[in-house]
Amino acid sequence: MAARVPALTGIRTLAALSVCLTHAAYWTGHYRDTYEGRLSARFEIGVTIFFVLSGYLLYSTWVGRLRRGPEATPVSVRTYFAHRARRVLPAYWLTVVGVYLVFLVRENPTDYGSGWDGFVRHMTFTQVFGLGHQHTGLTQMWSMVAEVSFYLVLPPIALLGVAVCRGRWRPDLLLCLLVGVALVSPLWIFAVVGSDVDLSARIWPPTFFWWFVAGMVLAVCVPLMSRIRTGWWVVIGAAAFLVSGIGAAGGATMAPDTAGQTIVKHILYLVVSLGFIAPLAVVGANGGMDWWSRLWASRPTVWFGEISYEFFCVHVIVLEFVMDLLGYRVLATGSTVVAFAVTTAFSIPLAWALHRVTRPIWRRNSTVATR
Repeated sequence: MAARVPALTGIRTLAALSVCLTHAAYWTGHYRDTYEGRLSARFEIGVTIFFVLSGYLLYSTWVGRLRRGPEATPVSVRTYFAHRARRVLPAYWLTVVGVYLVFLVRENPTDYGSGWDGFVRHMTFTQVFGLGHQHTGLTQMWSMVAEVSFYLVLPPIALLGVAVCRGRWRPDLLLCLLVGVALVSPLWIFAVVGSDVDLSARIWPPTFFWWFVAGMVLAVCVPLMSRIRTGWWVVIGAAAFLVSGIGAAGGATMAPDTAGQTIVKHILYLVVSLGFIAPLAVVGANGGMDWWSRLWASRPTVWFGEISYEFFCVHVIVLEFVMDLLGYRVLATGSTVVAFAVTTAFSIPLAWALHRVTRPIWRRNSTVATR
């Protein structure tokens, strides 16, 4: 199990708020084919940060087992799945039920995901497989489908790594294995983007798998690193985000039109995420604290990071109401900053309440939460 590093909890604040900001930009009509419009769409980078964190924190358990040698107690796959289910499912299911109940009395602008079929799809994480199944107020949950898919495939990959290394600490073999696994994503992207395959395949889990694997690679590399130039990593990450606004990374949309644009965009997102996360992981693993770690280990960011998963779950349905409250709904115009600020203000207490309600279910969870 990865030692708890407060800054890695705090960085979830950045991830959650980034996702909320990009949704506010979309809802207020600011996704445009300009540099500024494309950059407003790039705040979806928060999803990549979440995915890389998941790969790093969860795979660190298996890395720690290998570092202790053949005599170490094997990681319990059964316990792993129990911990993941207790942490993720209660808040997710309550959000899905709540949203469907809301639209029993609120007019739904689309028929997507309506009825029992849509409800079952959302409850079983299958709403992204095919067009027209993502319900209003739950459109952000496509990423949870990818997240849960990763949870399912992590143990087989981790156990294969243990077998390849014969239970010993062989980072070279692990890295070769993980690079091979990461190739699933670019191969999938080239196969589905620009082809006759169902358009929804562009957001199926294999598309984003290498973001998780990048976190796993980081888990292997961190024990090998005693120092890191934090400033350079952060600057490179920030620069990659600014570069992502260029046309080569696609338009102001989640799924670019070409495979090449998708690859460029995904690689830039990886650079951003690793640039921000790697210094926190390395410094934290070595028991240190620098300016970047202190920023994300501060009490407010850690507190928000603790409820970031619940915030992620509820913020889109809150944004639906905020758009009406602000009078932005009809024209899809308005201030992104105002929509973001008001949505955040209303989402925080709702997320905190959802966190408190579900906490008794998972508070004994010894695995670091990923959302």
